[in-house]
This record gives sequence, C-alpha cells and structure tokens, in this order.
Amino acid sequence: MIGTVPKAYEAIKISEFNYELPDERIAKYPLAERDLSKLLVYKEGQITDAQFRSITDYLPENSLLVFNNTRVIRARIHFFKSTGAKIELFCLDPHEPEDYAVSFAQTKTVVWKCLIGNLKKWKSGPLHKQIQCQSTLVNLTAEQVESDDTTPLIRFSWDGGVSFAEVLEHAGIIPIPPYLNRETEESDLDRYQTIYSRIQGSVAAPTAGLHFTDRVFQSLKSKNIERAELTLHVGAGTFKPVKSEHVIDHEMHTEHILVTREFIEKVIQKIDNIIAVGTTSIRTLESLYWMGIKVMHDKNIPEHKLLVEQWEPYEMPEQTPATDSLKALLKYMDHHQMHAISSSTRIIILPGYQYRIINGMVTNFHQPQSTLLLLISAFLGDKWKEIYTHALTDGYRFLSYGDSNLYLK
Repeated sequence: MIGTVPKAYEAIKISEFNYELPDERIAKYPLAERDLSKLLVYKEGQITDAQFRSITDYLPENSLLVFNNTRVIRARIHFFKSTGAKIELFCLDPHEPEDYAVSFAQTKTVVWKCLIGNLKKWKSGPLHKQIQCQSTLVNLTAEQVESDDTTPLIRFSWDGGVSFAEVLEHAGIIPIPPYLNRETEESDLDRYQTIYSRIQGSVAAPTAGLHFTDRVFQSLKSKNIERAELTLHVGAGTFKPVKSEHVIDHEMHTEHILVTREFIEKVIQKIDNIIAVGTTSIRTLESLYWMGIKVMHDKNIPEHKLLVEQWEPYEMPEQTPATDSLKALLKYMDHHQMHAISSSTRIIILPGYQYRIINGMVTNFHQPQSTLLLLISAFLGDKWKEIYTHALTDGYRFLSYGDSNLYLK
C-alpha cells in the first residue's frame, strides 16, 4: 500500500517538525477559569494575541463550530497481587462486545484491549479487586485472553449486577497525559473533561474544547455562530511519538467515530464556514469526505469497510466537491436505513494534504515531532514555526492544559 503514496510524502522527515519545548512551558495544571487562557489568532498571515473568552470576536459570522462530544473514561485500573506488586490495566477499546455503549451496559463480563503495566510481575492467573459501587460491594476479576493482535485482551468479570460503566467509575482512574509527570488529582476529574462531554469512550480528552464555557457559548449564540457535535473516541495513540525518521514509516492508531445524519446535513449547509474544534474533530470531518468517496464507488460497501485507512486519501486523489461526497454519504445512509454512521479512521494528515471540509480550527499547542504538529502544518505550511516561536517568546502555556490557537483560512 505504501508504494502508491506520492513521492513527496515519502520524503517528509519528522526532524523537520521539531522545536525546543522547555519543561516549564508545559502547563501541568489548568488555569482557575477555563476561558481565561490565552488565545493566539492567526489570520491572513497576521498573529494576534487575545484571551479565549473573546474568541467570538475573531470568528466569522454564520460559522459552524464542530465539537467532539466524547467523554474520558476512568481507563486505568490498578490491581495488587498478594506479593504487593502493582499491575496497571489501561483500557483502550472494547473487543467483546465491540460497541462502546453495549460494552458499558454489560453487567457480568466484557473483553477489552488493554495496555498492561508491570506485565513481568503478572505471570499467570487472574487478578482480583474489591470495589464499592455505591451500596454494593463488587468483586472484580481480570484475566488475560489469547489474542492474535499485538494488543493484549483482558476479560473483566464482576458480580453485583452493576454495569461496566459503573465498575470503571468506581475502580478506575482518569488517565491524564504522561507528559504532565504527575498522578491524577481530584481536580482532573472535572477539568480533564469538556463541559459538553456526553459519550463515554476516550482515554484522552479532546483538549481544544477544554477552554469553552457557558459564557463563551452564549457569546457564540449572539453572533449567530452555530454548534454541531460529532463523536471520536480518542485513543492512547494520540500521545504516540513518531519514532521513525521518515513519517511514511509511522503507523497510525485506529479511532472510532460516530456521526448522525443531522450532523452531516448541517455540515453541508455550512460547508464554506466550518471551524473544527480540535484535531479529533478535524480528523473525523476529513474522514467523512473519504467515506463519501468510498460509497460513491460502491453504494453497497459494508459499514465497517468505511474505515479510512492511513494512506487511502493519498492513494485516491479526488477533486470531488465536499458537498457531493457528503450527499453520497446521506444517500448511502438512506439506502441502508441508517440514522448514524459508526466506523473508524486511521487517517494521517501530512503537509501537502488538501483539506476538503474545514475552513479553520481551534487547537492547543502540540508536542514536537507529533502527528498533531504534522496536521496543523498541513493547514499552516511553514508558518507554524513562526507561530510557535511567537508563543514560546510571549509566555504561552503548552499542551493539554495549555493555551489555545485559532487558525483561519
């Protein structure tokens, strides 16, 4: 598959997307008020320093802001062996049943893909833990399941008649980013969620949305700026650095998305004024375009094959207008009597990628040599270097709990 990717992308080196990020510039904690963070606005080649609370002043009227309504789950569960050894299970994705909502509703057993911390100490046999779910004492067991994949499968079993969502809520810990170099604290339970998060499934927050408050939403309404929500469950791979010299050798992670018919219709209506909040919203919107191209070629393609593979957008160069692609997706949904599309994406957005749907983005500052930095470079070109240099010089706070950017075409 990689052999069909254009030569221009094969030449991209991750070292070209590096910058010096001192540890003291990484925001270890959020500000006291979400919307008091700084806002760097980039439009028509100009950089403006502002406060996030005033973002409405810089957004074009009649824009559609697209939010990711995923909610971070308490994905880290600690078990202790009789020897005292601590084993951490980091829940990534449901395997059996595969659907998130169905998995969370189970009351006896589920199988999840997990990362295992301190695996050497867990040689064999089940792990046990007692948890208090409100008035019910629950016995939780974790066992390794054979898997053909590289990611371990763990079967969780429990009694008490409670749901797996409740088990996680009482047994798990919110997984804050590893680069914060600290343990999860009580304040993270609230501040590492957007105020509009609804659909459980992420192991990392869509952090561009952490700055929004009810006050900001009220100001958006006053300027006739609409909102729409999609769901992409953010995986742990979002923190995975690009370790290969050439970007083409990096393997992207799979993330699950859910979009409704009403959402797609609204995007079509506002196609020239789409502002994505966060890289997860961007990846979902752009993936929808390629899903539409797929159904234009095969209206009977199964839903699970709508998955956008990492290099597919570069293997099938398309000039089809975004509205045509999205309308084809709506026809496909009508044909299959679907209210929503539930699929996945592994899309990687590189410098040189032509954005099909978005006209702007709200995003935080990203790690050096990360796929997220590649994504914004695809929008900004080399201007990202000037923007990041300005931010470092001007006291902006970086990464998940840091300050925000608004980039407009």
